[in-house]
Amino acid sequence: MKENRNTSDLDIRALTKMAKLIRKSMSNNKLENSDSWHYLKPCRVLVAVFFLNFTVYPTFSDDDSFRSDLTSDYTEFVYWLKKVSDEKKIPGAAVAIVSREEVKYLQTWGLRENNTSKLVTPESIFRIASMSKTFAGTSAAMLVERDLQSWDAKLTDIFPTLILGNKASSGKITLRHLTSQSTGLMPHSYSNLLDDGVVYGKIKRKFHEIPTVCAPGKCYGYQNVVFSLIGDIVETSTGKTYGNFVEQEIFKPLGMTTATVGLDAFKRESNATTPHRFVRESWRPTTNNPAYYSVAPASGINASILDMAIWVRANLGASPDIMSPDFLSSVHEPVIKTPHGNYFNRWANLDDAYYGLGWRVFDYDGMRVVHHGGGVRGFRSEMAFVPERNIGLVLLLNAASNLANDVVPQFLDNLNK
Repeated sequence: MKENRNTSDLDIRALTKMAKLIRKSMSNNKLENSDSWHYLKPCRVLVAVFFLNFTVYPTFSDDDSFRSDLTSDYTEFVYWLKKVSDEKKIPGAAVAIVSREEVKYLQTWGLRENNTSKLVTPESIFRIASMSKTFAGTSAAMLVERDLQSWDAKLTDIFPTLILGNKASSGKITLRHLTSQSTGLMPHSYSNLLDDGVVYGKIKRKFHEIPTVCAPGKCYGYQNVVFSLIGDIVETSTGKTYGNFVEQEIFKPLGMTTATVGLDAFKRESNATTPHRFVRESWRPTTNNPAYYSVAPASGINASILDMAIWVRANLGASPDIMSPDFLSSVHEPVIKTPHGNYFNRWANLDDAYYGLGWRVFDYDGMRVVHHGGGVRGFRSEMAFVPERNIGLVLLLNAASNLANDVVPQFLDNLNK
């Protein structure tokens, strides 16, 4: 792997000044018009080129009260990641290690599509799959914060004609149950129909047939289709489409300039990565499944490593004007305990694991970790951060590789060395 060079003090000051100017522009109401939004593209390209060629330490905050974890050396972890990625012949990858104040390390390697010359860059777009749920949880929390909804609001009160589940107890499902994967409905209800290409709008007609396995709030049951009712709630509460809400209330204020929602946006992106499957001893390009884009809150977001570095930093507290410390604490708070069986529950140093409001939360070797992974045809992704240590990681792969299963524990184990 080509080693990155260190930036000079002048480089750091220049990038920091530019980032602050962009950040200031992002918070200006003039960005409501699309022309102002696209005007920033030359700046974002310049930042992307800078990230591609250097190890970057941009300090976007003047607050020195929260120190990053400067004692950890990430060389061993990055070496392991690149080595295993090469051994598995992963087509393309992007990784970022961040703190609240800065991007500590960012690297891309490989190809957007195998057997081409299209390199992965910091602005290359990946499907982030189920990591999209973290944006849905934040969107729901924003509705509550603005008194547009209540965590205790029953879905049947929001949608009087909705029949969810085949037992009366499911009529008590609330927004909190929905966002925390504790509806009491059969896990992964109708995900098989998504796999078969059936879109959300058609599957909703069968919601009344979903088996109820426990009372709401009493057991964990991961959902994709049912979880996506969050999008309907956002639209009913704000009058905006879910995609527009996320773009206007999260992407633009945070400066996630290349993040989008939906298949059409992914198709329009000239720097999009291609999904790959391992077939006959090699990674081969495959197609996107449009049905999983129809459940946008569950799996509909596209983003670059630059975007996702911003997102993890924001969840570490880098943007208190958009997500306050109290807001983040509520979203990252454990709600329902998750049973053993999932890949992350098998990590050697993992203790208790929970689902929060769109996020997984677990205790790992004495650290409270906030996490989510993602996997959809031809893509894998992982992100995790430790608020008390002020450090986080995000990885994007354009390959359906089980390498992603090992990345988070390797990173966390490295922190405690």
